Amino acid sequence: MARTGDPARAVTAPALDRLDFALDRTSPVPLYYQLARQLEAAIEHGVLAPGNLLGNEIDLSVRLGLSRPTVRQAIQSLVDKGLLVRRRGVGTQVVHSQVKRPLELSSLYDDLEAAGQGPYTRVVRNETVPASAEVAAALGISEGAEVTALERLRGTHGQPVAVLCNYLPAGLLDLGTDRLESTGLYRMMRSAGIVLHSARQSVGARTATAEEAARLDEQEGAALLTMQRTAYDDTGRPVEFGTHIYRASRYAFDFQLLVRP
Repeated sequence: MARTGDPARAVTAPALDRLDFALDRTSPVPLYYQLARQLEAAIEHGVLAPGNLLGNEIDLSVRLGLSRPTVRQAIQSLVDKGLLVRRRGVGTQVVHSQVKRPLELSSLYDDLEAAGQGPYTRVVRNETVPASAEVAAALGISEGAEVTALERLRGTHGQPVAVLCNYLPAGLLDLGTDRLESTGLYRMMRSAGIVLHSARQSVGARTATAEEAARLDEQEGAALLTMQRTAYDDTGRPVEFGTHIYRASRYAFDFQLLVRP
């Protein structure tokens, strides 16, 4: 048990006291896994925020009535995921949460906000340009026709998560930079009366270039997730084409598979 006045304990107690662990010792699910999942959920939902300290393994094992190897295995699984870090003389600290996004027609801004992740946006580019062949084909317009090109850096808890490049038919809606930095693109579309109905989307993976790594606070060659999407309104008109890259260390796509009868 940590001594009274131990600075690590003082910081740890308020964070852990907000958690109500429910460990089922009769379950076939290993206790380390139950603990790891509950800690991960607390991080994802912001109950444990970046910078919060969990204390050391002895403190946790005593509090939860678990063996130290069980607690160590649970913590190590989250260290391996990049959610926690061990600091000598301090204990275990929350680094950040991984964003898990459902594969549905929603915006990253809305998903982060709904998860209590506190999204921020920095607009890097907002201009009218001639449509390339790829953009023209996606939006069903002539090559060289004017489109609005957006490039935004999206993050949470002060850490970058994704670089979003979007193309929209020119004049579709007012895309002021100040507003783009305070809300999401799809929310702006809905406010303008554009009803999003469906999308075609492909997801992939590749490694980061030196430029991408610098912008996303990653190492060159780090794993990136990619997404390409064309969104359609309720009349079937293409209204947005996007090519996005996400830090694999901070982001995952989450989806449910149903067995077809």
